[in-house]
Amino acid sequence: MSQLSVKCFGVGDGWPCADRNHSSFLYRFGKTSFLIDCGEPLDRSYKASGLSYDAFDRIFLSHLHADHIGGFFMLMQGLWLESRKKELLVHMPREGLKPLRQMLNAACIFDELLEFRLRFEALRAGTAVLSKDVRVTPFRSTHLDRLRKTFQKKYPQKFEAFCFLIEAGKMRIGHSADIGSPEDLAPLLSKPLDLLVCELAHFRPEELFDYLQQHEIKRIAFIHLGRSHWEHLKKIRRLSIKMLPDVEIHFPKDQEEIRF
Repeated sequence: MSQLSVKCFGVGDGWPCADRNHSSFLYRFGKTSFLIDCGEPLDRSYKASGLSYDAFDRIFLSHLHADHIGGFFMLMQGLWLESRKKELLVHMPREGLKPLRQMLNAACIFDELLEFRLRFEALRAGTAVLSKDVRVTPFRSTHLDRLRKTFQKKYPQKFEAFCFLIEAGKMRIGHSADIGSPEDLAPLLSKPLDLLVCELAHFRPEELFDYLQQHEIKRIAFIHLGRSHWEHLKKIRRLSIKMLPDVEIHFPKDQEEIRF
């Protein structure tokens, strides 16, 4: 593994952002690379990066909120027009498989136009996805539970959302995506983490920091900060250092790359 990093294409939260892109992260482990989430404007950010359109092997969509999939369709058009050749697997909640396929067809991004094979697979909680020498295991989060309780009778779907444990050799990385409570991170924190990429939009910082200080984590990158937290970043940073004194803390911006 010659290159171990996560590139932050978008660290914004779900609100309209004038100064941040929406959620999208490229993990690179030597010859294995994959995207987690496709918030907009990923197509523009990816083109600006200069990376090959064959650089990543898979896409993981943590859930179907627009700030996590809003850039997916334009990225697919980019892969078509930039003549990607490598097979692409897209992993997502099962309820999104058919609608996303239908949207691609509605947008005239037909399989026959693509120079690569495009496959979709449903995520299953606790079932690892193996990509060469990297293991990605999705775990259920409670992020959409409130919506499920309120709307499931009218909109009968599962409202699935996932966080991810990424294992490469002895390295363990957690990626929260969007969670409903800090306790959703328990499966990722059952053993020490080398890096946790963690959202900070849906609860008070003190609540999250208090939970995290009970676990062994070398580095944390806080992303997806709620607007009020982002506007008071210096205060949040000071609090994180105070409550997590033994952890290397990052608050990355768009286009930043964190090396492991």
